[in-house]
Amino acid sequence: YRGMIVGEHTRDNDLEINVLKGKQLTNIRTQSKDEAVRLTPPIKMTLEKALAYIEDDERVEVTPKSIRLRKAMLDPNDRKRAERAKDAAA
Repeated sequence: YRGMIVGEHTRDNDLEINVLKGKQLTNIRTQSKDEAVRLTPPIKMTLEKALAYIEDDERVEVTPKSIRLRKAMLDPNDRKRAERAKDAAA
């Protein structure tokens, strides 16, 4: 869902992605064949590790079956708006 943390970015900024968006299939064939995508396995975090991992704008969501990391503000547009307001006030 929106605001859920699904991976770690190599840079220090946040990267918004759409995890439901699939690969576009077309009739155009290229010389390079589709290469197999290798995904790294998910990292299972305990509650202590999750609390140590999050930043100030993130939250840990705990349910009986899982521990999830998410943003405090779920909508990316609201996050950008709040960041600009914070910069303007400073």
